[in-house]
Amino acid sequence: MQKTVLRYGLYGAITICALFLLSLTVGKSLSYEIQEVIGYTTMVVSLAFVFFGIKHFRDKENEGKITLGKALLIGVLISLITAVAFGLLDFIYVKYINPDFMNEYYAHSVAKLEASLPPEEFQEQLAKMEAEKEMFMNPVMSFVFMSMTVFVIGFIISLISSLILQKK
Repeated sequence: MQKTVLRYGLYGAITICALFLLSLTVGKSLSYEIQEVIGYTTMVVSLAFVFFGIKHFRDKENEGKITLGKALLIGVLISLITAVAFGLLDFIYVKYINPDFMNEYYAHSVAKLEASLPPEEFQEQLAKMEAEKEMFMNPVMSFVFMSMTVFVIGFIISLISSLILQKK
């Protein structure tokens, strides 16, 4: 099981990092909204290795059988490797490659909010954003947030894959 988790976790990690770096070069001129869609698509594509890892373990290492719990454990561990890799890459990106990203994204979010809300509602939302700003500007919190985002999506994919692939 350990070999399968490590192999498919690394496949997911390499895929998410490669697609992230590709989107950096190709997606620079795209809007933040399109970049966000690309980002979530990248996460789902890289987490497809959860399904393949569970299937590989069931078919090649466990005589065609796997319980729901064992499948879920394998999927969660593969997701964890992928999530940590993406969190580290995001940390490097916001700390060293593009340290202005968080300020740029914050300014974009404020402008978008201002354009979509009446003035009094905008002021309320802006106050909330200001209160959270420092936390989200911290590269360590960015690592945690991005890792958790990938992990939660990975958990959902793990659960679905486990339900599909379980065989007693």
